[in-house]
Amino acid sequence: MGCFTFIKVMMILFNLAIFLSGGTLLGVGIWATVDQKSFLDIFGTLSSSILHVVNVSYFLIAVGAILLVIGFLGCYGAQKESKCLLMMFFSVVLIIFIAEVAAAVVALVYTGIAETLLSNTVTPLLKEKYGVDEHLTHNWNVTMKEFRCCGLNNYTDFTNSTWYHMYNTYPGPCCEDREPCNDTLAAESKAKGCFNQILEEIRTNSGVVGGVAAGIAALEIAAMAVSMYLYCHLDQK
Repeated sequence: MGCFTFIKVMMILFNLAIFLSGGTLLGVGIWATVDQKSFLDIFGTLSSSILHVVNVSYFLIAVGAILLVIGFLGCYGAQKESKCLLMMFFSVVLIIFIAEVAAAVVALVYTGIAETLLSNTVTPLLKEKYGVDEHLTHNWNVTMKEFRCCGLNNYTDFTNSTWYHMYNTYPGPCCEDREPCNDTLAAESKAKGCFNQILEEIRTNSGVVGGVAAGIAALEIAAMAVSMYLYCHLDQK
């Protein structure tokens, strides 16, 4: 088996794995959209926490669809030895790689801006839907109990909210489960906003996060290099 054939076979197998992974993520995303409660019961508080930063079901659907496209382009392009599909594969992976690098830089440098954007999006949802929407209330209750936090920023996220008007109290975690959870106890409580708590969790596990990110980047670079190798050597066959 020559070098070209070996690399071609590896390209097909690698992208077949990506295609199957994309299909799996797409299926899980659809499941999480259709039956969110059973999804959270199985995957626990981690998915519940992420759910408030990005809607995890739509995130999985988007990632799964992208992986399906990448896997198809790479696998079919290598199998058919199509320069057009290989170049499309290279371009898509390159765009994703650049977007990931840009997102990482923004996340590291502009954390405050991210917090402001999230606050402007999530806080109104808390005020309007907490205590009314069953799934949202359940997800936030699990997150606040797990991370011992309150709201996205702090207890004031629930001030003048639907929940506060209904019960004239704040959620229990905002007062460290002391009752009745009123303005005084909430102000005295040491419960921080969940955004900061989740950031602390990420920083605590930054080594793992960085390792995974580096591994993904290495795979993307390798995939681009292999696709370009096949592209350039097709005319020499």
